[in-house]
Amino acid sequence: MRFKLSLHIEKLAFGDKLPLSYTYELSSVVYKILSKSDKEFAVWLHENVFCSGNKKFKLFTFSRLHVPSFRIEGEFMHILSDTVEWQISFLPERSTQEFVRGVFQNQTFEVGTRKANVRFHVREISVMPLPIFTETMEFETLSPICISFRGKNGKVDYLSPDNPEALPLIRQNLFNKYFAFHGKEYDSEFDFNFEVLSKPKSVLVTIKSGTPQQTRVRGFMCRFKMTAPLELMKVAYDAGVGEKGSTGFGMIKSI
Repeated sequence: MRFKLSLHIEKLAFGDKLPLSYTYELSSVVYKILSKSDKEFAVWLHENVFCSGNKKFKLFTFSRLHVPSFRIEGEFMHILSDTVEWQISFLPERSTQEFVRGVFQNQTFEVGTRKANVRFHVREISVMPLPIFTETMEFETLSPICISFRGKNGKVDYLSPDNPEALPLIRQNLFNKYFAFHGKEYDSEFDFNFEVLSKPKSVLVTIKSGTPQQTRVRGFMCRFKMTAPLELMKVAYDAGVGEKGSTGFGMIKSI
């Protein structure tokens, strides 16, 4: 289930500048808001109860902020508009319309770092209608797709979605999410295809900026065509394509 939030910027609180890498802080906001209203649900997300083999999944994802008007100033985004839009999508059934609306409605939260911080107020939240799922669909990324692999030297590298080696990793990730949520393998034979329709744009995201745990993750924004069974299409739409959905990667919209 997908939700669209209209966020009003309280510029008199801290200002109107954000660091360009803010996805980790947005992820933290989701947990903080959930924990205020339902501590058990927040613990459930933190403990990664959805498992597939030795992999654990938080089955939600979210978009980057859609800012109607802004200006890039060095490593910061100066927000010129008064409101921005944010989308959040949950696969777990417990995330019903009433629950999520009740949790997020009228919330006020802050995003950013000591250098740049913005206070947002949730002015409106609405449920977004599902697309009509078919076995072949075209999508556009709302947050970058992350596809990683570990080389023989142990170093983690990130693949562009148009790399031929990315296709089986994207496919397996959908299998893993399906198994984690449903508790069973998706065992039907089918044709899977992932075709990039635009030149992928690389996005380097800093996680836990300014801390000893700081890392950098690379994802890619693009349009693509995917062929898969309807059940896996819904998993991709609700939980994201690729890895690190709960950290703000892999959210897509139908085009």
